[in-house]
Amino acid sequence: MVIVKTRPSAGQREQMTHSGGPNPSVERRVRRRGRWRRDRLLLLLGLPGLAVVLLFNYVPLLGNIIAFKDYVPYVGILESPWVGWENFQVIFNGDPEFLTALSNTLIISLVQIAFVFPVPIALALLLNSLVSERIKRVVQSVLYLPHFMSWVVVVAIFQHMLGNAGLLNSWLRSQELITLPIIGNPDLFIGLITSQVIWKDAGWGTIIFLAALSNIDVQLYEAAAVDGASRLRQLWHVTLPGIRSVIFLMLILKLGDVLTVGFEQILLQQGPVGLHASEVLDTYVYRNGVLSGDWGVAAAVGLVKGLVGVMLVLGANRLAHVFGERGVYSR
Repeated sequence: MVIVKTRPSAGQREQMTHSGGPNPSVERRVRRRGRWRRDRLLLLLGLPGLAVVLLFNYVPLLGNIIAFKDYVPYVGILESPWVGWENFQVIFNGDPEFLTALSNTLIISLVQIAFVFPVPIALALLLNSLVSERIKRVVQSVLYLPHFMSWVVVVAIFQHMLGNAGLLNSWLRSQELITLPIIGNPDLFIGLITSQVIWKDAGWGTIIFLAALSNIDVQLYEAAAVDGASRLRQLWHVTLPGIRSVIFLMLILKLGDVLTVGFEQILLQQGPVGLHASEVLDTYVYRNGVLSGDWGVAAAVGLVKGLVGVMLVLGANRLAHVFGERGVYSR
């Protein structure tokens, strides 16, 4: 019999010096070094992507210092005078234009959460109930198509359909009926942009929920059918609990953008309805920063908007933990 002697590793030698048994911290270091050696090629391949994320997502955060300066583009960030909290006075003192933009943003966000967020879930449930895979693929393709259109095209389509000279009002005139002032009506503006969002993005939003539905065990439906559960009971007790975690996750992410509503969509339609009915925080920042040159105030409003979004995500994630869901991150 041949006895082969192997040389102990550095971690093993360090453990052997302790008479009290294996050292957990040493074992963790050994395992960590092993993982680094094993995954070093994947880590090297991921470095370019990490550099892009840092360069375009995190380095620009340093520009938020503009919110505390009287920024002049021709002078530069470093040379612009420091004004402290002066740019935040539009928020602290309740500037009327800012309050109008804030109230419109909150109203539009709440309406879209109430009416837009459930639509992809309902569409995913309907698509999942289709028996024919061919029909399901055709319906999915039709629903996905509007997502790839720009807001310029979407707004133009709605104007040609619902405008004063659009198809709907032209047909009403031909029938000697009263026309409907939809485009350019401030009272109907929120409903109009909400319907545009549903038409454009509801189909695309079904992708995540369809993926979640495909992970539900079929045996659960079979067991429910054996117990005499109807299709509605199966939906309530099997399907919805199976995708509840995904619903919570998407709702948390939606709350993070609660102060961000469609900038391009609203900017394209502000002229006919006026600023009082259509001004939101994004367009307020655009008008004060790009058009008026008040970069400090625009940066201050944008900074506060981002901080509020972060706090909403953290609060919603903590609420998800209360309901037993993991949320965006676990505790």
